[in-house]
Amino acid sequence: MASGNQARDDGHDSPTAHDAAYPVAEIAAAWQRERPGTPVSSIGIVTPIWQLAKLLGDDRRRVLAGAGVDPATLDLLSVLRRSGPPYTLSTRELGRRSLVTAGAVSQRVARAEREGLVTRRPGGGRPRTVLVELTRAGHDLVESTVDQVLVREAELLESLTPEQQAQLAGLLRILLQDTQRRLGDDRIGHVGAD
Repeated sequence: MASGNQARDDGHDSPTAHDAAYPVAEIAAAWQRERPGTPVSSIGIVTPIWQLAKLLGDDRRRVLAGAGVDPATLDLLSVLRRSGPPYTLSTRELGRRSLVTAGAVSQRVARAEREGLVTRRPGGGRPRTVLVELTRAGHDLVESTVDQVLVREAELLESLTPEQQAQLAGLLRILLQDTQRRLGDDRIGHVGAD
């Protein structure tokens, strides 16, 4: 029989080893001991989500810093790139797709324009409409950076099987949508976004 510090035959660490190195269970147990009857089931879900958001956000920022781009700029370039040719959207549509305020879009566009990654021009038709277009430099940057980010994040998920990843993605979608509904808030920010 394996001790608490040895791996089981199936290649996974024993539950004892996991629990000892997993303070979330300790936090829940402490609250249960100190305040019997306090509902603690959320701790095992919400706390790891917060911890993962911090770890993943920090790691993404490191990857992006190595690529010479900040998260907000990558978000802007990615939205334009995903829109398809001619990679042009109005600032209003950028805000809708990025789920950020008009002020945040304006700051992102101004910064990316200074760096030669996008251009701005008046939109034809509606007054005050501004169109933002991805430049060749912006296109090249988003292509190389997205690959770096997505390959890195896929590596970080390798401990889960494809089936587990699909199941987790489905559960997180349900939880996110229901939480948005309950809170009356459908804004989605990005970790590290401005």
